[in-house]
Amino acid sequence: MSLRRHGWLLAALLAPLAGCATDPRITPDARWIDPSQAVQLASAAAPRGVSGVFAMTVQDADRPGPLYLNSERDYRDPRCLTVVVLPQAASALAARLHGEPERVLRGRRILVAGSARRVRIDFVVDGRRSGKYYYQTHVVVTDVAQIQPL
Repeated sequence: MSLRRHGWLLAALLAPLAGCATDPRITPDARWIDPSQAVQLASAAAPRGVSGVFAMTVQDADRPGPLYLNSERDYRDPRCLTVVVLPQAASALAARLHGEPERVLRGRRILVAGSARRVRIDFVVDGRRSGKYYYQTHVVVTDVAQIQPL
C-alpha cells in the first residue's frame, strides 16, 4: 500500500483531530478516539502528540505516585493507552468520586481530554539503563476537568 495511493486514508483518519490541536474539551458532540486509534495516531505523530478526547474502559489502575489508568490489563501491552493523572488532579478526582479512583474507576468507561504521546520506557537493571526499551502511549491529566467517568 503506497502512501501516495492511500494518502486519503491517513487524511480521513486525521481529519476529526484537526479542530482539537491544543485544547480539546469534553463536549456532547466531541468525537472520541479509542485506545487502539490513539496508540496508532500517537506513534505516527511522534515525537509530537495527538490531541483529542479519548474513550476507554479502565482495565487496570495503580498509584505508585501519579495515578495510572490503563486500557489493558497489562500496561506493557503495545495496545495500551495509559492515562497518567498527576497527584493534585488525582486528589480532586477522588473527592469528586467519593472514593479512591483506582478502585472506583476499574471496569468503568471514561472520557479523557488531552494529548496522547508516545513515551519511551527504558528497562533498568541494577539502577542502570540496559539499552532495551519499549514505548507506551500516555495522556497526562493535570486538571480534574480533563476526565469524565461515564
